[in-house]
Amino acid sequence: MSATTKQIMNRLRELSDAGIAAQSQRFFKTGPGQYGEGDKFLGIRVPVIRKCVREYRQIPLKDTLELLRSPLHEARLLALLILVAKYAAAGSPAEQKAIYRSYLDHTAFINNWDLVDSSAEHIVGAYLFSRDRRPIYRLVHSGDLWERRIAVLSTFHFIKREQYDDTLAVAELLLDDPEDLIHKAVGWMLREVGNRDRKAEETFLVQHYNKMPRTMLRYAIERLPEGDRLAYLHGRR
Repeated sequence: MSATTKQIMNRLRELSDAGIAAQSQRFFKTGPGQYGEGDKFLGIRVPVIRKCVREYRQIPLKDTLELLRSPLHEARLLALLILVAKYAAAGSPAEQKAIYRSYLDHTAFINNWDLVDSSAEHIVGAYLFSRDRRPIYRLVHSGDLWERRIAVLSTFHFIKREQYDDTLAVAELLLDDPEDLIHKAVGWMLREVGNRDRKAEETFLVQHYNKMPRTMLRYAIERLPEGDRLAYLHGRR
């Protein structure tokens, strides 16, 4: 461990709280057989982690990746938020590519929903926005839950720029996904499409709502008028 990462880890331990850690381990489902099995928490709230980003965002990429390989959840979250900050401030396409490739090379450590959701759109989505988007579809077909969630959340970058085709294509590919966390992510992104283009969302829903997992459907229609929500839920659309 470099001197820099040792300093950061010491700082994180100073900020730790055993009570918050216990709550986090329950919230992020770290028990046997659960999606976050075995994850370890220091017990640091996200706003505190974000303050640390401002303090440490200038550390070298190699040290950031060393943090990302930590067994401690908050260290990994800090590393990812630093990567997001580095990507946003990158001065060249080569620097952006290095961050993007490093991110995809370390997906084994991006292994809970908050880690994915705070980073995927800002790095993978941002990098692929003006490039070939086939890497998203490779992630969609991954056997790893978190890589599939990265694929879904990456398209949030496109949604915010009024491009919906990839979100809808990814959603269709994941209709039969076995994981509830994918159902939630897909439903959320469909809802975000609908917030900007109701017709685009409803065209997808009319075609697929009777095949969508219930959780996915509920998330997708959450902000529709009550009559429309009930019609989808009761198969009358």
